[in-house]
Amino acid sequence: MSEDLFGAVTPAREPHGLGGSLGDAVNPDAPLAVRMRPRTLDEIVGQKQLLAPGSPLRRLAEGRASMSVFLWGPPGVGKTTIASVVSHVTNRRFVEISAVTAGVKDVRRELDTARRELAHGRSTVLFVDEVHRFSKAQQDVLLPAVENRIITLIAATTENPSFSVISPLLSRSLLLTLTPLSSDDINELVDRALSDERGLRTPDGGRYTITGEARADLLRLSGGDARRVLTYLEEAAAGATAGDTAAISSAILARSVDRAAVRYDRDGDQHYDVISAFIKSVRGSDPDAALHWLARMIEAGEDPRFIARRLVVLASEDIGMAAPSVLQTAVAAAQAVQLIGMPEARINLAQATIAAATAPKSNAVVTAIDGALGDVRAGRAGPVPAHLRDAHYDAAADYGHGVDYRYAHDWPHGVAPQQYLPDELVGTRYYRPTGHGNEQLVAERLETIRAILADRSGAADPTGGPGSDGARGQGA
Repeated sequence: MSEDLFGAVTPAREPHGLGGSLGDAVNPDAPLAVRMRPRTLDEIVGQKQLLAPGSPLRRLAEGRASMSVFLWGPPGVGKTTIASVVSHVTNRRFVEISAVTAGVKDVRRELDTARRELAHGRSTVLFVDEVHRFSKAQQDVLLPAVENRIITLIAATTENPSFSVISPLLSRSLLLTLTPLSSDDINELVDRALSDERGLRTPDGGRYTITGEARADLLRLSGGDARRVLTYLEEAAAGATAGDTAAISSAILARSVDRAAVRYDRDGDQHYDVISAFIKSVRGSDPDAALHWLARMIEAGEDPRFIARRLVVLASEDIGMAAPSVLQTAVAAAQAVQLIGMPEARINLAQATIAAATAPKSNAVVTAIDGALGDVRAGRAGPVPAHLRDAHYDAAADYGHGVDYRYAHDWPHGVAPQQYLPDELVGTRYYRPTGHGNEQLVAERLETIRAILADRSGAADPTGGPGSDGARGQGA
């Protein structure tokens, strides 16, 4: 047992032979992002929604709870940091393994050790980093230990646990979602790195400074990722030292991180201007311009989920039935962002962008639904026609409900000529397909369908004459 800087008694750390990195924080030559890891919950920047007094996470870190948790969020938002804090303040045995390097035998060995320790009254906290890299078989090994509380599992993942973690394990754990850090959070990290005893120091022991322009560039490049911003800051400090100065300028920062300081403000006008230019370029069928704006957002650290959501909306709003497969492509790209993460998901976003930009365009879908909503909101509704009402109950026919309903599958082409709109809206046309792409075929078919629906005079039900319901049509 040893005493940390905050007076808390902590157990000796377990060896990190399974790919762990938390112990590197004690190394003075460790990267700045490792040295600056918080040692208490109150030092954690961001994630305030998870750290309120009495919250499950705080109770876990304070050793007052034994539930297993999954920490899900993008890189650099504090998943490993939370595990690090638990390792410092808990009185329980703490073991860290990485799913990148650990196999089933390693996991079984740690669980066997945890059982022996528990028999002697000492519980174990097992931290599994990048748990989504564990196979189903490896996750199955963890299940009995979690269910019987042989261990308290803390698992970190950048991928959606609903897709990457087996359901039985997830259902026995608490899922906590971490969000990208805000600009204020990043500013606090920068200030701390420049002033803290574990932070940056010039060769003569002095402190570095950063210009306002360089700080703004650093925030734009961070993408809400604490590890990224501290890495860039450390490289910029080295660049300043090489230039015989302690002042980090925008030019030094740009050279040090080997990338342009993109002029893009995620919270200001540039954020909205760039996404607007991206959408309008796709709508305008210019894939090259669309890819440029996509690259601007990616390089600036825009949340890829935001980009994916915009593509999914655009696929229906600006393309719709003219090329319905684009919606499938956009949804697949959004899922890929969740499953794979950046930087690889940039390829999926690019594919969806190109598919959307080169597809035929139509706004008929959004015009149709907005027109229908406009009528409903204006009070143009009217009662459901009697023949379309539910006819499952015995007295339905007495009220005329379901009477004379025509079952579509009994009619040629699967189209039953009858009134479907309320009386007040008969003849209304919301969906007006264009002649673009697949929608031209839809328009031709719809013209035929509407002609059949409109010609109800003397039409007879082919299965038994007018008014024949049949069991299939009752209450449908």
